[in-house]
Amino acid sequence: MNKNKKALVLLNMGGPRDKDELEMFLRNMFNDKNIITVKSDILRSFIASMIVLTRKNSAWLNYEAIGGSSPINKLTEDLVAKLNRTFDDFEVFQVMRYTPPFAPKCVQQLKQKDIKDVILLPLYPQYSTTTTKSSVEDFLDVSKDEFNIKIIDPFYKNEKFNNKIASDIINSVTDAKSYNLIFSAHGLPQKIVDAGDPYEKQINEHVEILSKILESKGIEFESISLAYQSKVGPMKWLTPSLEDRLSELKDKNVLIYPIAFIVDNSETIFELHIEYEEIAKKLGIKDYKVVSCVNDSDEFIEVIKDLIS
Repeated sequence: MNKNKKALVLLNMGGPRDKDELEMFLRNMFNDKNIITVKSDILRSFIASMIVLTRKNSAWLNYEAIGGSSPINKLTEDLVAKLNRTFDDFEVFQVMRYTPPFAPKCVQQLKQKDIKDVILLPLYPQYSTTTTKSSVEDFLDVSKDEFNIKIIDPFYKNEKFNNKIASDIINSVTDAKSYNLIFSAHGLPQKIVDAGDPYEKQINEHVEILSKILESKGIEFESISLAYQSKVGPMKWLTPSLEDRLSELKDKNVLIYPIAFIVDNSETIFELHIEYEEIAKKLGIKDYKVVSCVNDSDEFIEVIKDLIS
């Protein structure tokens, strides 16, 4: 046993592998006090039950359209395996927030392996209470000061990371000038941002950084803009919505980059590739393309090396 071995733990939301896990995913998500911010646990649990009851069957149809499970699981397993082949001094694990593998199992494995030094890498480039805070708190609650823990900060300013994104965007089209680039971010209720969540500010900064990199490489799009996807319920969410932005680009070509995600998931593979493509076609958009997330690419492995060094 290598006593000096450290652990790198990747944190993410998770996604269902089947219909039973979809119910677990929805129940756990909407019982999260960082998502449903009411003070009463009983009321939150009631709201979560109602959401599961009303949304499970329609949500499952979305997963059936992409093969009956979220792509996040296989892609994250591939990333973990690749990192474990890359590092000698780290053992790499994953912890998902709403579906297995959960934090208690990882903590148990770390104890069995007598690992004391742990780096937590939330796989969210920008910070939000609904993602980063929720995932980190979850791990810290379970690990109860048993480890020496270092938490990696949001990495949307990392140069290697942004060069990879810019390169993926550039390689997606032959003539950038004939395309309108939309950075699509997962939406948030406005009240969460108003309460001090820095997500919107960091997303705006990230779009600005990437726009400058593209400009420095001499790449000109017809337009570059930001929009938000995945709105649910009647309350006010961050704007503009992706649908509203697409409606301004009739008869144009559109390229979408999912700026808030590292690993492809139902929001990218179903929402962006299927749902919004149908909307785009109905609106008369000529060509509609979506760029993949960085996933387990060699370049992202280099980014992770950079972040933990």
